[in-house]
Amino acid sequence: MNVRHVVLWLVILVAMIGLFQVFDRKASDERQLVYSDFLAMVEKGQVASVVIRNREIFGQDKDGKHFYTYAPSDDNMVPTLKEAGVRIEAKPETESHLKLILYNWLPLLVLIGVWIFFMRQMQSGGGKALSFGKSRARLMTEQSGQVTFEDVAGVDEAKEELSEIVEFLRDPRRFTRLGGRIPKGVLLMGPPGSGKTLLARAIAGEAGVHFFSISGSDFVEMFVGVGASRVRDLFLQGKKAAPCIIFIDEIDAVGRHRGAGLGGGHDEREQTLNQLLVEMDGFESNEGVILIAATNRPDVLDPALMRPGRFDRQVVVPLPDIGGREKILSVHMRKTPVADDVDTGLLARATPGFSGADLENLVNEAALLAAKADKDKIGMADFEDAKDKISMGLARKSKVFTDEDRRAIAYHEGGHALVARFLPDAHAVNKVTIIPRGRALGVTLLLPDERDLTFREHLAAELAVFLGGRAAEEIVYGKMSTGASSDIKHATEIAQRMVRDWGMSEALGPLSYSHGDEDQIFLGREISRPRDYSEQTAQAIDKEVHDLIMDAFGKARAILSENRDVLDGLADLLIEKETIMGSELDALILTLRSELPVKNRPIPKDAEKAPETP
Repeated sequence: MNVRHVVLWLVILVAMIGLFQVFDRKASDERQLVYSDFLAMVEKGQVASVVIRNREIFGQDKDGKHFYTYAPSDDNMVPTLKEAGVRIEAKPETESHLKLILYNWLPLLVLIGVWIFFMRQMQSGGGKALSFGKSRARLMTEQSGQVTFEDVAGVDEAKEELSEIVEFLRDPRRFTRLGGRIPKGVLLMGPPGSGKTLLARAIAGEAGVHFFSISGSDFVEMFVGVGASRVRDLFLQGKKAAPCIIFIDEIDAVGRHRGAGLGGGHDEREQTLNQLLVEMDGFESNEGVILIAATNRPDVLDPALMRPGRFDRQVVVPLPDIGGREKILSVHMRKTPVADDVDTGLLARATPGFSGADLENLVNEAALLAAKADKDKIGMADFEDAKDKISMGLARKSKVFTDEDRRAIAYHEGGHALVARFLPDAHAVNKVTIIPRGRALGVTLLLPDERDLTFREHLAAELAVFLGGRAAEEIVYGKMSTGASSDIKHATEIAQRMVRDWGMSEALGPLSYSHGDEDQIFLGREISRPRDYSEQTAQAIDKEVHDLIMDAFGKARAILSENRDVLDGLADLLIEKETIMGSELDALILTLRSELPVKNRPIPKDAEKAPETP
């Protein structure tokens, strides 16, 4: 709230207090008397003073209380007051009228004046009360953007598409000379943190044209019609500033599928969407206005919004691969002093699945840890600690365990690690620790392979790894604990998806038994949808899920039983060191076995190339 708002509300408060005081004084301090009662008070000597204005008498009694009355034409009133020793004051009739006007009209005039002042302030932009229909888009320039394409890494294809938009705005004839037209809209789609908004900011820094930025939630208000009005105003501003770019972040807040709401189809959000559809490709031309929107939920957008002529291009901004992560880390490390031992390639390999925002957070956390240790530069150890903190949670070193619980946790995590190490289709083991992190009592950190396709063998190995902790408990102690609850939950979810979504059951065949968007019931249309398979099929699904889990559990139990000596040695090593790396696990296996178990090797780069056609 700025100073003008503060002053405005103070004026309103003072006016209201003054008004209440005027009416309160009239109501409490001054009482109206009948003239005969007034004369009786004079005869009893109870009146101290009076003020006479024409026929109005305002008086005060000996107790200090005020009163007023109206006197008839009585020539004996003044002598009577003199005899009673009353102090008499007379004022002309004109002053009486002026005071009457002030008493009766001044508070109302003050309120009207304050209201007019308030209205004019709102209309001139001093507030938001009367500017509901105005767009809240923020205008950005090259200087205010401060981000260019050089600051964006790991999304080369998206940068190329958007660079074409920028080039068109700079030199439109280059693209239109052959009859082509630039896309009217570009939709950036990708998971959270992949860099969609950063790309839009880079466009603002590169385009050299007006750039309006607004969030999808800024269109939605409690008043019907406000969102549509803001859309009209936004495109009106864009037409005046053409050529320009309008960027709508999180467009799914306003562009959701129509008819999916539970409160009826014609609600405020749908009116806003209808207006947006008309503005993007209606009867009126929006020449020179390019709309760029970002969302991480393209599946919930209305089909009319996705057709050519509106969002002509749909640019996918995926999570970065290992090369992209290395480039992103290099971009963020430019602003921080980094030690010579930092290997961005190794960090990129150790952070699979990290988004651009995650990598930025990784560099920031490492900088905070280095600053906490009073270091001048950020070392590789700081990045490792930051990665562990992000991936596994903050270490709870103050947690005290009994020796029995500590050994049970070591066997549990050792079970996960050994099953992952001995199964050729499982992920590689990066680190195993029995230091509590987050809500976990111990963590086994794996390095997932960056696969575009996941085969049934990989999923079966993943199930066995999840159940390795429970299998180790049963082998060593012959009983079960609650420590495997999260593992069992994740394993069951994977097995259910294998059967219901991915058709990986030999008994049921390649059929899907889910609606495909059951995790999106907030769309509304899926809430009351009945199950479209029989009770016998449901029982068959349950049996297949059960069989997958039990097969994986049996596989994990067999591996650990066969390598019980390695499991015992790993548990002893974890109790001694608390944290071991994958290389230390391999060294332990080599001391007890003649060779390491064979793991699936990545495909050589030469083998990935397609054969040349003659």
